[in-house]
This record gives sequence, structure tokens and C-alpha cells, in this order.
Amino acid sequence: MNYRNLGRTGLKISPLCLGCMTYGVPERGNHPWTLPEDQSQPLLKKALDLGINFFDTANSYSDGTSEEIVGRFLKANAVREEIVLATKVYFPLRDKPNVGGLSRKAIFAAIDASLQRLGTDYVDLYQIHRWDYHTPIEETLEALHDVVKAGKALHIGASSMYAWQFAKALHTAERHGWTTFATMQNHVNLLAREEEREMLPLCRDAGIGVIPWSPLARGRLTRDWDASTARTESDAFGKTLYTASEESDRQIVAAVARIAEARGVPRAQVALAWLLQKPGIDAPIVGASKPQHLEDAVAALELQLSAEEISALEAPYVPHPVVGFS
Repeated sequence: MNYRNLGRTGLKISPLCLGCMTYGVPERGNHPWTLPEDQSQPLLKKALDLGINFFDTANSYSDGTSEEIVGRFLKANAVREEIVLATKVYFPLRDKPNVGGLSRKAIFAAIDASLQRLGTDYVDLYQIHRWDYHTPIEETLEALHDVVKAGKALHIGASSMYAWQFAKALHTAERHGWTTFATMQNHVNLLAREEEREMLPLCRDAGIGVIPWSPLARGRLTRDWDASTARTESDAFGKTLYTASEESDRQIVAAVARIAEARGVPRAQVALAWLLQKPGIDAPIVGASKPQHLEDAVAALELQLSAEEISALEAPYVPHPVVGFS
């Protein structure tokens, strides 16, 4: 595994990040397809064995149980200083006032709760999961700055939002002398390329590390368009992401299949290789519910697509509605 710096930070990361939404108590939260702890641990261990040192979770995943499972595993199996651990704040764990969003009160409570669940004194990357339209960005940024100064997080990051919002946040933090966002976790894959218009150029210009979520489009890029899984049937959020441009999306999925067949590799490797060759992409966040998912992701690091193959993958794309911000 060849490690790289995350954006302009000094953090050394694997060029793949393991997304840990897959690991959690299925009966908790709104992800009934997640894997319980006994099934999660072998996959977390395989990720470590393959050289992945970057793990991303969130306080809202499976009602906090994802953090608990990941935290217990890493404490027992990894050297904390060698691991880059990321989590997020925004979505409430219960329907009560002040327990969600990005107010100073909510952030201070959430970071302490996440650290307790993770069983660590600090996270390497603390990310806002969405933009909070009900809290001034100044309040959010100053609170995050204080979290960093308290030693509870080393760096801060953001997730899906409009480029103008991210630019405003970067400018506001710089103007006040607060800690600035080091990363952007956004929605980028062969079926979702709208970030190439504004957000990705902004991140390249500002030296922001980019760690895209759903690089395989919730698995749609890895199988025939009409195929389904237990997750696709129960993933309410996923059902909102890939419905508006079905005709062109089908053509892209078919192009992935043709190139994978010609290359003699699984489709996941082709879809990931395309993203890994995009300028400014630091580490796609890959999910893994089977060992093969991790093996394919690591193999994609060595797969170089030709200009003709990239053109064939990109040609059917048409402008899509922006989704995934809520």
C-alpha cells in the first residue's frame, strides 16, 4: 500500500478509506442491512491486513453502534497512532431539541459522545455531515475550532453541500483565524458527476482533501441495472439518489460491464479505477460487506484505464439533479 497525505494535512492515509456505515446493530437506527459485530470484525481485520489505515464512520450510523463496533475493533487490533479515524456530526440520534444540527451545544455534546463510543481520546478527522441552515456558520466554525484546540479532533472536514457554502465556510474560518476544513466528503461516481463543475475545482485550488462517498453508486455500478440486493430494497436514502436519469445511467452501467469483461476483472474495479484516476481524489470511501469487496478495491489501485476506456465510460453521462445534500 502506498500512503499519501490527506489534502494539505500531515496525515498519512491509504488511498482507500473504509466506510463503516455497513457495520452496526441492524435493529438500531434506519439501516436494517448492516452487519452485527461478529460479522463486521473479520471485514475490519481484512481491511487492516490489506494496508487500509483510514476508517470513516458517523455518530448517526445505526444509532451510534457503528462507532462502538469500530472503536472496539481498532482498540483491540490496531496501534492508534497508525490509524486515521474519522467520524461525523449533524444528524440527531433521537427526535429531541438540541441533539442534532451544528450548534455549539450540539457539537460539544456530540464529540464527547462519539469519543466515548469510539473508546479514544481524539479523532483524526471530525466532519460536519451536512450544512445546517438553522445555525450561523460562524457558530459552527468557532465550536469546531474549540474542539480542535481542546485536542478532541486533529482536523475538521465537511460533507455534501453546495460549493458556494463550502467557499463561504473556508473564507469565514480564515477571516476569524479559526481552524479551516481540511477535507470534503462528497458524492462522486460515474453516475454522479455534478461535483466536477464547481466543488472539485474549488477543492483542488484550496488544497482540500477529497474523500468521495458511494464511489460505486450504492453498488449499481457493480451489477446489471435491474438486479437488486437486500440493501437496495431497504435503503430509503439510496432510493433517492439514482432515479432521475435512468436511461443514461443504464448506458454507463453497461459500459462498465463491457470494459470489465474485456479486461477480465470485476466491474467494481473498473468503476473505482475511473474515480481513482480523477485529479484531486485522495481516497474514495468504500463499503465492504464481503471480503471480495475489499480485494476488488485494493486491486483497483493498480488498474489503469486508457483514455479510450475513460471516454467510453463518460460519454453517456447527462446532467443530473444535485442529490445527497439532505
